Amino acid sequence: MWTAAAPLPVSPEQRQTLEAWVRAHRTPQSVVLRARVVLLAGEGQANNAIAAELKTTRMTVLLWRERFAQQGLAGLRKVAPGRGRKPTIPAATIRQIIDQTLHSTPPGATHWSCSSMAKAVGVSPNTVNRVWRENGLKPHLVRKFKLSSDPRFVEKLTDVVGLYMNPPERALVLCVDEKSQIQALDRTQPGLPLKKGRAQTMTHDYKRNGTAALFAALNLLDGTVLGQVHLHHRHQEFRSFLRRLDREYPKDLDLHLILDNYGTHGHPNVKSWLASRPRFHLHFVPTGSSWLNLIEVWFSQLTNRAIRRGSFTGVGDLVIAIHRYIEAHNADPKPFVWTASVEAILEKVNRCRAISRTEH
Repeated sequence: MWTAAAPLPVSPEQRQTLEAWVRAHRTPQSVVLRARVVLLAGEGQANNAIAAELKTTRMTVLLWRERFAQQGLAGLRKVAPGRGRKPTIPAATIRQIIDQTLHSTPPGATHWSCSSMAKAVGVSPNTVNRVWRENGLKPHLVRKFKLSSDPRFVEKLTDVVGLYMNPPERALVLCVDEKSQIQALDRTQPGLPLKKGRAQTMTHDYKRNGTAALFAALNLLDGTVLGQVHLHHRHQEFRSFLRRLDREYPKDLDLHLILDNYGTHGHPNVKSWLASRPRFHLHFVPTGSSWLNLIEVWFSQLTNRAIRRGSFTGVGDLVIAIHRYIEAHNADPKPFVWTASVEAILEKVNRCRAISRTEH
């Protein structure tokens, strides 16, 4: 029989943390072993018994008992310096790669690649890639942004977000917009269908067979979409769509429409028609802030799921595909839920503006 060593002092808070480390899937196995050593030692088990149960050596158990006694939980996370090959890249070379990546461009190009930087500095492309990866540099990537210059940005933002998060009673909130210039594209050759071990194929070239414009309204309450396809994108078609909204939705409900600032929405004929129908209330998103209109999310889904990989011999085929997608969506609608507050959006926008001013 093994003689039990004195129990290792482990506080309830430390035990809770150690048990969480053992359960977590992402905890390194080396740390899991150390945590289990300490947990068993805290129960007063003998060192030899712990080593046998964990399939390790007695010296390992003694090491981590002592490390925990001296340094606590932090000592179990520390990684001892390795004995392997030491880095061979001089610190000056690393600084040069980082400095040139951030403050210069190669001749005739807009950004550095691993090969161009390797040639300029005199190292291998793998070395450049490793330095970039370790320092969080990604010169091949560009993230797009758009900061609205609308002088009434805060006012319009507050109005629209208020509708999303606290819609009025006895009213419907409709996200309305037009998806114009939807092209009816037909591939020049038939592709191959999806097959095990092979992706679906389609030719890169195509034939244009006309365009169509989709006017759509997303019901914030239930996620259903009312759509109408036209060949043109003018105020006449928009007014026709408004008439349909007036017919389709109950007369005793006000309709609050969230729109962008496209010219057709403020055309005099549209304003004249709306003047005699007081149940319509228009709310405009700030200029350059189409992301604030939830119908754009649905338009993206329509493009990805029904249009981009389609093949249409004419506008008629395109219209049929659009209506089929709307019918399928409305058969099982899922409302889009807005969660970002005005304060959170303004904080992010102000941070972006501050960074932009600092960098320029």
